[in-house]
Amino acid sequence: MKRIKVISVFGTRPEAIKMAPLVKELEKSEFIESKVAVTAQHREMLDQVLSLFGIRPDYDLDIMKERQTLSEITCNALKGLEKVFLKERPDLVLVHGDTTTTFAGALAAFYSHIKVGHVEAGLRTHNKWLPFPEEMNRKLTGAIADLHFAPTQTAKKNLILEGVKEENIFVTGNTVIDALKTTVQRDYIFKNDVLNKLDYKNNKVVLVTAHRRENWGKPLEQICIALRQLSQEKDIYIIYPVHLNPAVWETAHSILQGLKNVILLPPLDTDELHNLMAKCFLVLTDSGGLQEEAPSLGKPVLVLRNETERPEAVEAGTVKVIGTEIEDIIRETKILLDIKEEYLKMANAVNPYGDGFASKRIVEGILYYFGIKKEKPEEFIPGRIPKNI
Repeated sequence: MKRIKVISVFGTRPEAIKMAPLVKELEKSEFIESKVAVTAQHREMLDQVLSLFGIRPDYDLDIMKERQTLSEITCNALKGLEKVFLKERPDLVLVHGDTTTTFAGALAAFYSHIKVGHVEAGLRTHNKWLPFPEEMNRKLTGAIADLHFAPTQTAKKNLILEGVKEENIFVTGNTVIDALKTTVQRDYIFKNDVLNKLDYKNNKVVLVTAHRRENWGKPLEQICIALRQLSQEKDIYIIYPVHLNPAVWETAHSILQGLKNVILLPPLDTDELHNLMAKCFLVLTDSGGLQEEAPSLGKPVLVLRNETERPEAVEAGTVKVIGTEIEDIIRETKILLDIKEEYLKMANAVNPYGDGFASKRIVEGILYYFGIKKEKPEEFIPGRIPKNI
C-alpha cells in the first residue's frame, strides 16, 4: 500500500515547539511518509528546538536575514517551498498557526495543487490588525486549507461561521501541551546559574515575555516602565528573556537594565523556558503560546495585549487580558501578587487547551481523511478522558 506523503512546514521557534510532537507522531505511523521543510524564518531559536526534539529537516531554506521585512520573508519562503513541493509532490502539506511561513507554505501548496492541513486552525480576534500580521495569516491560511485541526470548540465554531465544512474540521487540543509532557522535569537544572540560584519558594518570580510586532514602540515602552515600578515590590524578581529583534532588545535594555530585581536574559531555549514557567509565580506575556502553556502548569497569565485570539482561557479563568497601559499592568499584577484568593482562582482553573494527545488526534484525522481509518477521531473536550487513543 502506498504511504501518504506528508511534508510539515515551519520556520519559527513557536511553530517548531508545537510541530515537534506532531512530527514525531507522524514518524511512528506505518501509513505515512513524513518529511520536514523549514524556512528558518528564525534561525538560532529554531535550531535549538530542532536539536531538543531530535528533528533533522529534509529541507532547510535558511531564509533569515537581518531586519528582513514581511514581504521578503513571504517571497523567499514562497519561492523556496514551491521548489520543494514540485520535487516531492506530497499528498499533504501541514502548516501551523499564524506566521508568515505558515501563509507562504499554504499558498505554495495551493499553487502546486497540493492539499493543505492547518494545525491550530480557527483562532480569531476578528480584527485584521490585531495581532498584525498574524490574524490575516491565519485567516488566509484557513481559506486555503483542506483539513482544519482546531484546538478547541470555539475555534471550530469560528471555522464553521466562515463556511468550512464540519466534516473537514478536527478538534484536537493543542500540540503544545504534548510538547510540555517531554520538556518539563521536576529536578531541572538551568544552564544559566542565575536561574538556579533564585529562591522560587520565598520570592514571587514573575516571568515576562513581550515581543509582538503590534507592541513595538510606545506599548513596549509602557510595559517596561510598568515592570520597572513593579520591581520595587517586596520579594519579587522579574525575569525577562528579551527577543533579539533590535526593536525589542533596545527598548527593554534602555529602560530595565541595571535594576536590582530585574534579570534581563537572551531568549531561553525551549526546555529552559518551559521549566522556568513551571517554577515561576505568574506570567506576563504578549505571546499566544504561553497563554496555552502556562495554565497547564497552574500559572496565571496576564496578557499584555488589547485582544486575544484565545478566548477559551479568558472564559476558563486562567488568563486575563490587561492591555499595555502602565496603570493597568501595575494594578492587575499587584492583585495577583497580594491577594491569595484571586491568585488561586486563576492558578486552579481548568486548562481548556489540551490533554497531551493532540498529535495523535491529528495523525488519526489525516488517516481518516485519506480513507485509511473508518472513524473520525473523537474530539478533544476539556476534562474528558480520551478513548481509543
